[in-house]
Formats: sequence, C-alpha cells, structure tokens
Amino acid sequence: MTIRTLLCLLLIPFTGEIMAQELTGKQLLQNAIEYHDPEGQWSTFRGKLKIVMETPKSEDRISEIWIDLPSDIFRLTARKGELTTHYELINGACNLRLNGELEFDLDEAEKAGLTCERATLYRNYYTYLYGLPMKLKDPGTNVDPVVKRMTFKGKEYLVLNVNYDQEVGTDVWRFYFDPTTYAMEVYQFFKGDPEGKGKNTGEYILLDGIEMVEGMKIPKTRAWYYNKGDKYLGTDILQ
Repeated sequence: MTIRTLLCLLLIPFTGEIMAQELTGKQLLQNAIEYHDPEGQWSTFRGKLKIVMETPKSEDRISEIWIDLPSDIFRLTARKGELTTHYELINGACNLRLNGELEFDLDEAEKAGLTCERATLYRNYYTYLYGLPMKLKDPGTNVDPVVKRMTFKGKEYLVLNVNYDQEVGTDVWRFYFDPTTYAMEVYQFFKGDPEGKGKNTGEYILLDGIEMVEGMKIPKTRAWYYNKGDKYLGTDILQ
C-alpha cells in the first residue's frame, strides 16, 4: 500500500467533519430547507393545521388553523374547556367570534384574549414557527455566516445564529441542525446576547417526530422550556 493510498484512507472518516466546518450559514440554511421543504412548497402554502397544546395543570387547548399565504388569509379557532375563540385576518381585515357569536361582551372577549392585536400575534407566531427553517430567508433576517458545532442535551449539532433588524425583532436565536440530515431538532431564543446578559433569558424548544404536510417535513411535537433552570412550559402537538 502506498503512502498516498494510506493517507486517502485515513482522511475518509473526517470528510464529513471537514465539509461541515466549511459550510457557511447560508449553505447550512439551504441544506436545512432542502430537507424540510424539498419541493419549495412553503411560499405558496395553503393548508390546515390542528395543534393540541398541553400545559401543566391546565386543560388542553385545541387549535385549528387555516393558513393561505398567497391570499393573505389566516384563521384560528381555539377551544379550551367551554371557551371557543375565533380569529380571522383577510388582507389585514380582522373578524372575531366568541363561542361562535359575532356579537359578544367586550369585557368578556378581552378577558379571553379575543382582540385583533392577538389575532396578528397568532398569525405571526404560527406562520413563523411552522414555517421554519424556510422563514429564515425573510427580509430583515440576519444569518451569521459562521456555522458553529455545539453540544446540546448530549448531542452535537451544526448551529445557526440569527438576529433580526430592529423593526423585525429584538430576540437572538440559535437553530440546531442534525449534522448528517440537516433536520432542525432544536431552537432557542434569548433576550439579548446569549454569551452575555441574555444568557439566562428566553426559552428553548425541543422538536421530535415529523409530519408530512403538503410535501413539507414539519416537526410533530415542540416541547418548550425556560433556558434558566430548564423549567418545562408545555408541548405543542401537530395532529
């Protein structure tokens, strides 16, 4: 065996490591998008999501969501116990219902969080989280060009650091991808620099399982925890 052949054999186990180190942030993001949305469906997504939210010492919240991105339509009907709230945004126009009724007591509605401001918040929340990692290509999103290798809960990941233009958002995010498949398995946000004053702020979300939705691989469960103290907050389950 020649020295050249021996060197080639020795290098084979490290090829994946070298390639990962050479990935830029944009390349890692593109690889992750190709895993989760191989046919580029997100930008024209029209579909329904049913999500069960489990939280400690509380009844489950069942949400049925209709998202139509091309037509700018968002609908959410949420049921928790005997209370049903309905939010609808169509091209910016807001419609609300409380227990199926268009006319309702305003104080009762405010107590239930039934407001147009909350409708906008829910739209942004669900389209962002369930549109990841594709949403990281939106305007105002700043992807760090340096990809880091970090260990989280005993597993090593390729990590993408993201912040936003001031008018978009102030949180600092980390996204953790499997180094082989590029599947997104964890994300985490901080209220400031995670290496500084923001270290013990914010939350992390553990993703598990995959549901196929309109050709996209969307995480089935999202379990939420505080960064500080690892306190469990709840789990969203996509059905």
